[in-house]
Amino acid sequence: MEEKVIVAATGNEHKLKEMREILKGYTVISAKEAGFFEEVEETGSTFLENAFLKARAVVKKTGRAALADDSGLNVDALGGEPGIYSARYSGGDSAENRKLLLKNMKGKTDRRASFTCAVALVFPDGREYSAIGKTYGTILEEERGENGFGYDSLFLSEDLKKSFAEASDEEKNSVSHRGRALAGLLDSLKGAL
Repeated sequence: MEEKVIVAATGNEHKLKEMREILKGYTVISAKEAGFFEEVEETGSTFLENAFLKARAVVKKTGRAALADDSGLNVDALGGEPGIYSARYSGGDSAENRKLLLKNMKGKTDRRASFTCAVALVFPDGREYSAIGKTYGTILEEERGENGFGYDSLFLSEDLKKSFAEASDEEKNSVSHRGRALAGLLDSLKGAL
C-alpha cells in the first residue's frame, strides 16, 4: 500500500536510521530518494512549527506522505538554550557545538537538561498528525561514549544512567525524545491508515 511509504524530510543519516528502526512496518525513504533536494528554511519559533514546515514542503514537492522532525537540547542553566538552534548553536559542526556547550556550562552546578523532539506527518490529501517526545538528563562535564551523534556524548540519560553515546541504538531508541515522539505518532495513526 502506497501510504505505508513515508518520505523522511531529513538529510541527517543518523535521524533517518533511527526513524527506520522505530517505524517498523513502514518503508521510510529519504527525501533524496523521493527526489527532494531543497533545504527548507526553519523559520518557526517552535520545534513543531519547524517540523511542519519541512513535512509540508516535502509532501508538496513529492506528492507522498512526508515525515519531518525538529529536535534539540534544552539546558535549564542556559535558559533553554540551545533549543531550536541546537544544530547551528556554534555556527560550526557537532563537535564545535559540544565544545561551545561545555564552555557555556563551565562552573554551572545546575546541569539539568532535556531533549525535545516534535514530529509531523503530512499526507498528500491534507491530513496532518504530530507528536512531541521528551527525555530528561544532565549535561556531563566531558564527553563519554562513541555512539550516537550531536550532543549524545554530553547527555547523561536519567532513564539509562549513561550517556546516549554509551548506549546501544536499541537502548537509546527506547527512551529517546525521537523514539517517544514517533511512538506517540504511531499511536495517533492507529485506525487512521
